[in-house]
Amino acid sequence: MSLSIGIVGLPNVGKSTLFNALTQKGVLVANYPFATIDPSVGVVAVPDKRLAALTELSHSAKTIPAAIEFVDIAGLVKGASEGAGLGNQFLQHIRETDAIAEVVRIFDDGDITHVDGVIDPVRDIETVNLELVLGDLQTVTKRLGSVERDAKRGDKAALLEQAALQKIEQQLSAGHLASAAILTSDETLAAKGLQLLTLKPIMYVLNKKAGGHNLDEMKDERYQRLIKFLDDIDAVYVTVDAGIEGELRDVADEDKENLRREFGVLDDGIDDLIRAGYRLLGLITFLTTGEDETRAWTVKEGSAAPEAGAAIHSDFREKFIRAEVVAYDKLVEAGSYAAARAKALVRTEGKEYIVKDGDILEFKV
Repeated sequence: MSLSIGIVGLPNVGKSTLFNALTQKGVLVANYPFATIDPSVGVVAVPDKRLAALTELSHSAKTIPAAIEFVDIAGLVKGASEGAGLGNQFLQHIRETDAIAEVVRIFDDGDITHVDGVIDPVRDIETVNLELVLGDLQTVTKRLGSVERDAKRGDKAALLEQAALQKIEQQLSAGHLASAAILTSDETLAAKGLQLLTLKPIMYVLNKKAGGHNLDEMKDERYQRLIKFLDDIDAVYVTVDAGIEGELRDVADEDKENLRREFGVLDDGIDDLIRAGYRLLGLITFLTTGEDETRAWTVKEGSAAPEAGAAIHSDFREKFIRAEVVAYDKLVEAGSYAAARAKALVRTEGKEYIVKDGDILEFKV
């Protein structure tokens, strides 16, 4: 399953620095807008300590983690929805992703310019989100004009799409994200084809700078307003120091903890970001393990066993007979598959079984 998260935000908030820290893939980082014109894509391993334990337990020859794609997209500016900067091109790049990670700068630094001259995280979020809203409003208005004729003829699919788009248009016209519209499951499906920007799940990445004037550390009123804003909209957000995390990616594991203490960055913000992105997309991990390999597989939360099997091979969905299942913690506690079987911890499940995060599965086809 290939799912991607677009990294967006105003120019000079740390998007490409964050991308470098995520992927160790060199993209152009410069202190001016539009340093990144073509989106760069990096495939990032999802941190999962369970893999190491299972690899040791099974004496696996190799270990393969779950992965997620991050796309570095150039900075949006006010007026992007009308073509300002390279807006239309960038909006299309965002449209092609499954979710959005919006980078918000929460540090003052006179050496790093800001498009508005001063840091104000809430205003910056509102600027970016408004451009996404306006871009969607153009798309919805155009599509409503196209679907109207079929709706007048009584076409059921057209009527359903029209109803969905009218609800969405009402929210967008009020300056709200399309996700604020209350849609039925059928209406949601009808609107999905337009790939609306503000129907995508969004998380906010609060970017700090070690040694800088960080708004959270200063207990600045701007930070307090930001957190209230994010809590009021029930937003997913994580805090990172993209610059430090980028430097730490090239440091040996045994030295990282000491450097984190030195920099005052105790948590691994990048790992937190990757996990948050995984959850944002509604994903879970099931595992397979044996002498050949231990591997994490990605499926949507709520997937039944045959759907999960299709992550391994498409034939597993159609030819599924049953699956043997054992929970990760139960297997590790038992010490081996044989011991887990002896303790009746391995059970057989059928087509209706809903896979849980951390399940270790063996499919029978």
